Amino acid sequence: MKQRRLSHAIGFDDCPFDRSHRGDVGIVGAVFSNNRLDGILMGKVRRDGANSSARITRMIEASRFSQHLHLIMLQGIALAGFNVVDVFSLHRRTGLPILVVARRKPDLQGVREALITRVSGGQKKWRIIERLGAMEPIHNAWVQRIDLSLDEAADVIGRFAIHGSIPEPLRIAHLVAGGIGSGESRGRV
Repeated sequence: MKQRRLSHAIGFDDCPFDRSHRGDVGIVGAVFSNNRLDGILMGKVRRDGANSSARITRMIEASRFSQHLHLIMLQGIALAGFNVVDVFSLHRRTGLPILVVARRKPDLQGVREALITRVSGGQKKWRIIERLGAMEPIHNAWVQRIDLSLDEAADVIGRFAIHGSIPEPLRIAHLVAGGIGSGESRGRV
């Protein structure tokens, strides 16, 4: 099978928020053509809600970049606390492969316990995470993937991770979200 060259990607991350915050949280999408930043999308999702896949779909479909995208990247599977992205719905609605990336392997048992005991709709959210399967190590990062081979995921990480182990669409989304959410970007992706 011929490997696809996935050169046009969008990476999403959420804005920082106070632990006591309830309501909507900003999210940022950084659109890249190879290693060039082509645009920024902004939207909001509900803190610990269930609307992230619908909002991301709408953001992509309403953008001028929608026809050129080859791939969606997520900085973890949840935005705004425990607003777990239904990656299966997102893939079905956009037709785009999805790559979930994390710097470190998450404590899935801790995530499961928090979802089940403290989050509304936690069981359904856990089923999405469970269905996606275990994270796999690639190039000093951990990934989960939909409609991508392991080789394609490794190629994407290798080409887009220029300044560390996190791909540029996610690194830039993180920096922009940090600047919007707190007035100054900081910290590691």
